[in-house]
Amino acid sequence: MFIGLGTVANVVTVVVGSLIGVAVGHRLGERTRTTIQQTLGLFTLVLGLQSAWSISSPTLSAATHGAGMLVVLGALLIGTLLGSWLNIEDALDQGASWLKDKLAKGEDSHQFASGFVTATLVFCVGPLTILGSLSDGLGHGADQLLVKAVLDGFAAIAFAASLGWGVLWSAAAVAIVQGSLTLLGYFLGNFMSGPEIEALTASGGVLLIGIGVRLAGIKDVRVGDMLPALVLAPIGVALMGLVH
Repeated sequence: MFIGLGTVANVVTVVVGSLIGVAVGHRLGERTRTTIQQTLGLFTLVLGLQSAWSISSPTLSAATHGAGMLVVLGALLIGTLLGSWLNIEDALDQGASWLKDKLAKGEDSHQFASGFVTATLVFCVGPLTILGSLSDGLGHGADQLLVKAVLDGFAAIAFAASLGWGVLWSAAAVAIVQGSLTLLGYFLGNFMSGPEIEALTASGGVLLIGIGVRLAGIKDVRVGDMLPALVLAPIGVALMGLVH
């Protein structure tokens, strides 16, 4: 056992699951892949709603003087304005297209980008990602991340079967995000309070709902432009904590 084991295991399961999914996906008919994608969209909606429910947390409400919903909404609105100004969604698409040209020639650019962004958000947004990584970094064990690794491995199979090679490269995002949180936990301890994590989780839940809507074919939501909200939400809680 060593600090960082949970992230290493998670990266491995995502890679293995993605490879299995890609191998299986090519043998499925177009209708079957479409149905799988819609099913994943509905499941992602459930995950998003579950995470977004953190907005009703009593501890978040107490930390923000009853304004937890406004803090999360403000983070989403300001974050989306900032993301739109920076054209984050387009930048992600261009980056994924460049990566596709280098590593997965012949695959549709939009599908590759969708697989990468979708899997990255699903695997990197949520309480298990944050709490598990911090726990690992603090030396409390990697149990939470090991459970997450198993779940993500099976999810990667389903995502890759429908969305292709882009899902595989979400493993790099998992390594960066969880590895960074683990290192921060190791060097800084619990640098995020419970209410700050809940605000981040709630904001992430809204982004996951957007991903679910996109996967289900309901509407193409520009989720990438909303990403700054994940940083602004915990900052908003911290600022509210300074108000007496």
